Amino acid sequence: MTSTTININGFTLDTSIPTLGEARIPTMLPYTQYVSGYVPLFVDSEYLDELIDHEPVPVLFEAAGPRRELYFDTAKTKCAIVTCGGLCPGINDVIRAIVMEACHNYKVPAILGMRYGLEGFIPKYGHDIMELTPRSVADIHQFGGTVLGSSRGPQSPSEIVDALERMNVSVLFVIGGDGSMKAMRTIEDELRARNLKIATIGIPKTIDNDINFISQSFGFETAVFKATEAIQCAHVEANGARNGIGIVKLMGRESGFIAAQATMALKEVNFVLVPEVPFSMEGEGGFLPALADRLKSRKHAVIVVAEGAGQHLLPGGTGETDASGNVILGDIGNYLRKSITSYLKERNIDHSIKFIDPSYIIRSVPANANDRVYCGFLGQNAVHAAMAGRTGMVVAKVMDRYVHLPIDLITRKRQRLNPCSGYWRSVLESTGQMDLKGMIPGVGACPSNPEHQLT
Repeated sequence: MTSTTININGFTLDTSIPTLGEARIPTMLPYTQYVSGYVPLFVDSEYLDELIDHEPVPVLFEAAGPRRELYFDTAKTKCAIVTCGGLCPGINDVIRAIVMEACHNYKVPAILGMRYGLEGFIPKYGHDIMELTPRSVADIHQFGGTVLGSSRGPQSPSEIVDALERMNVSVLFVIGGDGSMKAMRTIEDELRARNLKIATIGIPKTIDNDINFISQSFGFETAVFKATEAIQCAHVEANGARNGIGIVKLMGRESGFIAAQATMALKEVNFVLVPEVPFSMEGEGGFLPALADRLKSRKHAVIVVAEGAGQHLLPGGTGETDASGNVILGDIGNYLRKSITSYLKERNIDHSIKFIDPSYIIRSVPANANDRVYCGFLGQNAVHAAMAGRTGMVVAKVMDRYVHLPIDLITRKRQRLNPCSGYWRSVLESTGQMDLKGMIPGVGACPSNPEHQLT
């Protein structure tokens, strides 16, 4: 396989990475090993297109890492970093890694920190610009959140590029989620339309782990660990009362990875509800009858629910969206509490409900050791890519290899938990909720194995 463009059942995938021009400047990095070319990796086709059969396919990706030749004269290069969207453990670690790599190893003279997301580029908001130096970022990894601040909502790519030109920036690093990467795409388009030699490099960020092609985003492990603490508390509360019920609501608008992973980490969860798997409240296979049976046999229950789960059961929404364009979700936590209370009271089942929502806690804590290592690799490889003149791309880890991905590949759809996967099967085995209606896809629902319900 020698091409970066492949066609699978009519679906075209191009993994080539744009460059600003030929890299001709010898690197100053004193390494004995440098990276070049593309590496073949087998990728599960669920990352590509739902219509493709689920056999893994070989795909060429450009390897991440330092190059022998650079595009930029780094001693004369100015960089900018912006963080967008919601918070996530590890953002400060990525900022720190970029600054340390660029300043110490590439001798970049100036790195600007744009305050409060893309608003920082727009003069009318009046946000100051931070100068980022190794000294100023030395300790930021000890804190959660982002030292630069963040914001949501679209901003004019034309005004952003105007600001990049005024500030004489050569490289823009964007740390953000799906919406931020799409915004970076529009900035890249504006730069190319003006024929400006400014590189855009993305570092994907999402607490929900829902960015396409990236099996685990940075901060996800930390968030899951923090979520397990809340689940453990819910379990203690549930055991502390006759027919005690502990409900933990976790983040996950469209993807239930945090809820599923935290559930498997503890093995004390009896029901986990995620956006990808619709469920029924009453009737045969309904959640409420199953909960009542659980209380009858074990006298307590622990429920984990992702914020986007059960939206099909809630009253019609207002259709309103937040600043990022996301539909404002109905309150599944409140719905569950009211429905459980009403159902059990009608059957004279005394009970006690304790509801825990740790959403802003799990996303605001500092990264743990493994996530810090991950963030370090992402930040370093982002700088390597930028100095070599790569642009319109993101740095990612695919099957334990750090590679460059074209921006269009990760923004084409959101990654969602696959109900036909062995992963979801393991979740069901952990909770024992296989009898709930909708938990197991029907026969023929899984393309890779049409004769079985789960693969």
